[in-house]
Amino acid sequence: MKMSSTIRTLMLATALIGTVAGCAAIRGQETAGEYIDDASITARVNSALLGEPNLKSGAIGVETMQNVVQLSGFVESQQTRSRAGEIARSVQGVRGVRNDLIVR
Repeated sequence: MKMSSTIRTLMLATALIGTVAGCAAIRGQETAGEYIDDASITARVNSALLGEPNLKSGAIGVETMQNVVQLSGFVESQQTRSRAGEIARSVQGVRGVRNDLIVR
């Protein structure tokens, strides 16, 4: 009986450790809190781009990973590409911007 209780305790401890380890950030991935922060940054960047009358922000994709914003899509000019990058950099919480916008 005592052996059975010890085995159950050991199995429970192993499962608990596995669960906690699964919640930890893995290199190249985000924790739940980081994901929420990044989603908030993405929303704020999208909002800022929408507020710029000279940008067709619907053609600009915005993704955020660990507070670094990536802009993707197509724009009409180098000036528009640069302006979109400036807007993204100005948003609170943005640590960096990867401007992958392509000028057509």
